[in-house]
Parts: sequence; structure tokens; C-alpha cells
Amino acid sequence: MIYITGDTHIPNDIKKLDEHNFEEQMKMNKNDYLIICGDFGGIWNNSKEELQWRKWLSERKFTTLFIDGNHENFDLLNKYEIKKWNSGKVHFINESVIHLMRGQVYILDGLKFFTMGGAESIDKYNRVEGKSWWKEEMPSKSEYDEALDNLDKNNWNVDYVITHTASIELMQQMCWIKENNPLNSFFNMLQTDLNYKHWYFGHFHDDIDLDNKHTLLYEKIIRIK
Repeated sequence: MIYITGDTHIPNDIKKLDEHNFEEQMKMNKNDYLIICGDFGGIWNNSKEELQWRKWLSERKFTTLFIDGNHENFDLLNKYEIKKWNSGKVHFINESVIHLMRGQVYILDGLKFFTMGGAESIDKYNRVEGKSWWKEEMPSKSEYDEALDNLDKNNWNVDYVITHTASIELMQQMCWIKENNPLNSFFNMLQTDLNYKHWYFGHFHDDIDLDNKHTLLYEKIIRIK
């Protein structure tokens, strides 16, 4: 089984994954996955509380997969060793909590997932670089290049796209005009050129089916397979 949800902002929104809110997990095991669409928040300052939440997640019956959003500590996240897992690069936070890196194509239960984390913090000018904001929140040229190379290897054909933010076109549908950056433009291109069944994203703190191929997630937990 594969489920997907929006931002968890540990510790703020992680409780949606407890047994009372996510009853389906009682039928899951470590070969089943819960995907978080960025702003995981569990790699922030290695505080006692944060470590307890990571331990709590590792004790769930399922395996947690997350892409990065804009509210992550990239200094800490990038200290983890890069490993290969299910055809893509990952950071193993622990055996049950795995960071899906940017520009990768993973094969999960026979399905192809393209992941591209990152987003722009519109409040970054009120944050402190290296403490509450990191310039690595936006993809680098090498990450874009790797994404394009991996899509070429897969003939621009995947089952699912998992991102944190969205394309300019989708943001216009949501009447969101606060972002317009190279990542949003990159996603515009993907909407046109990439063949996919469905695209899931977070970041905007709402639950909306924009059309039959694009879903914004926040509190909802949806089963994909």
C-alpha cells in the first residue's frame, strides 16, 4: 500500500499520522509507504523533542518517505550519506524514515515516482540564513540537470509526480500570485512535456483537487495503491 499526505511541520502537523487520524495504518507493514509532500520538519535542530518524533515515526507500522520543502535544515539534511534505493538517490534518516531526493525516479510497487522537492520561502527576508532559512531550499543547476537526465532515462514517462510547490499554471488556478521562480517555471514545462497519471504537492496548506491530474494536499491522507 502507498499513501500520501501534505506537510507535517514536525511537531505541528505530525499528529495526523497517529492511529486515531490514520486508522488505515493498522493494516500496513514496513513494506508499505506513507509519502510526505515536503516541509517534513523532522530535520531541523536535532532537539530532544525532534528526536522523539523521529523515533515515534520509526515505530509506525509503515515506512515514511518524504521530499524536502522550503522549511528544512539543509545543513543537517545534507550531512546524511547518499545511498541508492529503489532506483533513486536517498538519505536514510533511519531505516523507516527516508528522504527522497530531488530529480529522482523511484520504482515503488512497480510504479514510477518522480520527485522534486524545494520551494521558495516568501518570508525569507524575515528569517536568518543558516538558522531559519537556507538558500538550498531552491534546486541547484546540477539538480535540474539530474532531473532532466533521469526523465530522459525514463522516456519522460512516470506514474506519479511528487513535489512541494507547484507550477505557475496551477498557482494561477489557486489565485496564488506570491511566487514566480525558476522552479515554478520548470514545473510548467513538466506539465506540458512529461507523461504522468497524477501530480501531488503540498506547500499551500489546503486540500484541493484542482482537476483530475493535480491534487494539493495538507491534512488529507490519500491512498495511491
